[in-house]
Amino acid sequence: MRGMVAGMGLLLASGAAAHAPSGGTATGAWTLSPWLLLPGGLLLALYATGLVRLWRRAGIGRGLDGGRVAAFLAGIGVLFLALVWPLDALGAWSLAAHMGQHMLLLALAPPLLLLGRPLAVWAQALPGPWPGRLHRAGAPAVRHLHLRLALATAAHCAVMLAWHLPAATAAALAHEGLHWAMHGSFLLAGLWYWSVLLHGVRDRQVSVGPGLVSIVAVMMAMGLLGALLVFAPRPLYPVYVERAPMLGLDALADQQLAGLVMWIPSALPYLAGGLWLAVLGLRWLDRDAAPGQRP
Repeated sequence: MRGMVAGMGLLLASGAAAHAPSGGTATGAWTLSPWLLLPGGLLLALYATGLVRLWRRAGIGRGLDGGRVAAFLAGIGVLFLALVWPLDALGAWSLAAHMGQHMLLLALAPPLLLLGRPLAVWAQALPGPWPGRLHRAGAPAVRHLHLRLALATAAHCAVMLAWHLPAATAAALAHEGLHWAMHGSFLLAGLWYWSVLLHGVRDRQVSVGPGLVSIVAVMMAMGLLGALLVFAPRPLYPVYVERAPMLGLDALADQQLAGLVMWIPSALPYLAGGLWLAVLGLRWLDRDAAPGQRP
């Protein structure tokens, strides 16, 4: 445990650009990739444009309240931490940073972004009849995806487990295109899963019971992988056996810290989601039991 604490301290105190871990500092641990910055900047500009148009027409805070906008901006901040500074650069040399990056992309950024209703706001930024056309074209596919809780759960768990196989992790670290495909798969799997919970349950297309079972299944998969990393007697990732010492980290302690990251803080968004589902279910029961209310 002392080794894990020391490893955490060194990881937070030190930092590195991916190409020079031994001489960098946290201020230099930036990942400024056009794979991210160009589409990310465009989507953020569209969101700002759509929000301005919406509030100019309906009034500030109407159509989309400030809390949802704040959630979206918080999601952008989480993406910044995961993909721009500092976790992407540090994740090339530390499994704990790599794990933290993935859990932010899978568990925290998606629900925050979705609370900001980005599709609806982006549509407001488009000219003329395009918002209506896109809605008519995309609505059936969106409804179809929202009804696929089992598939979304399976994809969520599969992405989480498959990319943390040692061979898959090493391949992603060796090839930039595969590296960004890995990040994209985490984010897309997270967006699909959380959209099913947020929209499907809200519209009562998915009942509370299956939603809670899904969350428990995801947390069990996370717990198993986290326990494997924490209690493994030796490092399981040869690539980090070579790289972690370049940040002054012990490879086994770094791996144990990665397991703890998956085991404890990464579970908090799912616990919050489960609590939300339970409260929502109780409200439904109260409403359905009230006289004169239709089920």
